[in-house]
Amino acid sequence: MKDEAVKKNKYEMDMCSGPLLPKILLYSLPLMLSGILQLLFNAADIVVVGRFAGNDALAAVGSTSSLINLLVNVFMGLSVGTNVMVARFFGAGQKKELEEMVHTAILTSIVSGAALIFVGLALSRPALLLMDTPENVIDQSVLYIRIYFVGMPAMMLYNFGSAVLRAVGDTRRPLYFLLIAGVINVILNLFFVISLSMGVAGVALATIISQTVSAILVLVCLMRTKSDYQVSLRKLRIVKDKMLKMIQIGLPAGLQGALFSVSNVLIQSSVNSFGSIAMAGNTAAQNLEGFVYTSMNSLHQTCISFTGQNYGARQYKRMGRILLICQGCVIAVGVLMGNGVYLAGGTLLKLYSPDPEVIRYGILRLSYICTTYALCGMMDVMVGALRGMGYSVMPMLVSLTGACLFRVVWIMTLFRASPSLKTLYVSYPISWTLTFAVHLLCFLVVYRRMRRRMPSG
Repeated sequence: MKDEAVKKNKYEMDMCSGPLLPKILLYSLPLMLSGILQLLFNAADIVVVGRFAGNDALAAVGSTSSLINLLVNVFMGLSVGTNVMVARFFGAGQKKELEEMVHTAILTSIVSGAALIFVGLALSRPALLLMDTPENVIDQSVLYIRIYFVGMPAMMLYNFGSAVLRAVGDTRRPLYFLLIAGVINVILNLFFVISLSMGVAGVALATIISQTVSAILVLVCLMRTKSDYQVSLRKLRIVKDKMLKMIQIGLPAGLQGALFSVSNVLIQSSVNSFGSIAMAGNTAAQNLEGFVYTSMNSLHQTCISFTGQNYGARQYKRMGRILLICQGCVIAVGVLMGNGVYLAGGTLLKLYSPDPEVIRYGILRLSYICTTYALCGMMDVMVGALRGMGYSVMPMLVSLTGACLFRVVWIMTLFRASPSLKTLYVSYPISWTLTFAVHLLCFLVVYRRMRRRMPSG
């Protein structure tokens, strides 16, 4: 019986007792590695396309990222709601609530993924036209998006399933599943793009096949676990009150992501106006930045799960320490990795394209974004703390004003007055700073109010 208990709980983590720093590092490092691995595999997509299908294909794949994020972020936000609520029920030991929440989340992921197929097929070309995607790129961009969105049910299932595992402290198995799927993705990329000359279609097809593999692995993992969050296909149903709680936290998180994507779509549209070479350089730089962002984002996700479990267990005093530790870690990651990528930018960008102009445009973006990226991480960790406490509308409204609206106004005013990429890129660190400051103020108000009303038991 003892061995069974050890086997049952070896992937889980008690976030509500014991020293925080070792547990935060143990939890966040697999998340960080997962994100870096995912980006390495995505980078392989970009490198293969840039090397073997040309700059137009590279620009076509890169120009779709902002639009894809815009279309999927609302649904992806519900996985944040899943993470928060599962962590809360798990921390509180509420078995029935936990079971209903997990099954509601899994069914929601499948339904939302199916809906996104039709959204992607219908809106891809009109949206890309609105973004002023160049004529020599748009057909390939539309093809990429339409194939990519066929894999949305698998992407949603993997993300919601991973959110359940993260909420109970398991960040290792999603890493293993991602590694398997990523290797498959790279192999299929090389086969489809180089051997079969399928270009962007080959990259998209390889992506959806690998996503399907990762989704199946997560689902099997949840079905085979002996813990209270075990998934049974016979129990899949949407429980109204659980769905409403997931929406209450997840929908504002999704809208916040969508709002950021709106501003990024506007920025991508502005980049598009400089031509396909600038687009290619911007794409390569964005891909490199992703390694820094996903590493910092692991601390954002860590803050959500640790705060959520401690909130459920009524360990309110620990939540302030969780925020401080996560902020210290994210600053270290952002400063070291961000500046490291910028300093090595010339060498790294050559992996994507040998064209000196593409490299020049890429370095320009890195000089403004990567060197200040720690500010973005600090902002996101603040959001994680607020969401873990159940506040999701507040960070959405702050982000709408401090980042998204600010960037739109910036583009409509300063960028129009001085239409250069430098003017465009500098809007990022300014918006991060403003948004972080307001999020910090909100957290202090909420935390002090919570400590007064609900003293730690």
